[in-house]
Amino acid sequence: MYTNKADVIVGIQWGDEGKGKIVDKLALEYDMVCRSQGGHNAGHTIWVDGVKYALHLIPSGVLNPKAVNVVGNGVVLSPSSIIKEMQQFEGLEGRLFISDKAHLNLSYHAQIDQAKERLKGDKAIGTTGKGIGPAYSDKINRIGHRVGELLNPEKLCQTILDYFEQNKPIFDVMDLHAPKKEELLAELEGFKEKLAPFITDTTQMVWRALDDENKRVLLEGAQGTLLDIDHGTYPYVTSSSTVSAGACTGLGLNPKDIGKVTGIVKAYCTRVGNGPFPSEDKGEDGKRLGEQGHEFGTTTGRARRCGWFDAVATRYASRLNGCDELALMKLDVLDGFDEVKVCVAYEYNGKTIDYVPIDLENVTPIYKTFKGWDNSVGARTFDELPATAQDYVKLIEEISKTKVGIISTSPEREDTIIL
Repeated sequence: MYTNKADVIVGIQWGDEGKGKIVDKLALEYDMVCRSQGGHNAGHTIWVDGVKYALHLIPSGVLNPKAVNVVGNGVVLSPSSIIKEMQQFEGLEGRLFISDKAHLNLSYHAQIDQAKERLKGDKAIGTTGKGIGPAYSDKINRIGHRVGELLNPEKLCQTILDYFEQNKPIFDVMDLHAPKKEELLAELEGFKEKLAPFITDTTQMVWRALDDENKRVLLEGAQGTLLDIDHGTYPYVTSSSTVSAGACTGLGLNPKDIGKVTGIVKAYCTRVGNGPFPSEDKGEDGKRLGEQGHEFGTTTGRARRCGWFDAVATRYASRLNGCDELALMKLDVLDGFDEVKVCVAYEYNGKTIDYVPIDLENVTPIYKTFKGWDNSVGARTFDELPATAQDYVKLIEEISKTKVGIISTSPEREDTIIL
């Protein structure tokens, strides 16, 4: 029955793997690109012909003028953020669609997020402060608001004011105050004016694309597998399902709709915020990785923690997602190191293990060390890579038990090896 499949791009580490470049490149071959979860805490940076685009909510297929872009029901949408982002592009009507079932992430969600982080002090999770957690919390508590409600701003305005009144004692502790009705209504009416042409039932749209129109559909998520609410390094995770299965619930698809799954990994590891990171390098090499890789968050500008490639975590994430292949990003950032390491196992409670335990903060990485290389930058065939870099890629395939099908050797779209 389900002969036409939707392919999936998924992050395999803690996010920031370079999904944007791969989706941008692959999107040239697809008719529709769909975002399934997350919010404007995520960021995709794409370079095309020397021009930098920073995307937070709009799918990366927006740079393919022939692709339709869908923001699915699993996303928490900041209207102000997506309106600002839309200003980078012209002619989006008919090319961008937003699910009427996606939940709204409004300004008070960010205020709640930041207030809670302050109250936690040194036990803070390290969120982006963008309101993602509170927006998803409202969704699960069944007190959230959906994008479709923007079409009736008067009713939505009163419901939000009622929410503030009902929670006044809690908000007083956080030093949060209800918005003025006139200002809130004006803001919501502005959102309606800008976004109404893009709001629709995207579930039916994606179904038609697959079932009736024989379209090629690509699904992308935000963040990475190790930030998944169920399978990541809890509680230092995001508030949504970042794995390939989450793409189904976030767009209204079923498992039979899924085709090829491509996992995105950096040739080293990074993470933003707090939480366990076994292969983190807190010395000069970690600092150098950050400098050479320009490791600063697209959304927050925060410096990312940097370390060596963790093949154990990659195998775990690849199995969770059912990856058919890996796309290895930023191999060129490792150019010039005397030695390059791969975490091939963990020491845990005095034993060597090859899996990810629930208390990942209590493992010690076991490394395999490679002689460094140079001049991988800009390579477009595997044979152009230095021999040691080729060996590095082969070890990653061996330990992760997943084929490396794509290698990126610079931020530019064309500096990509397809194997």
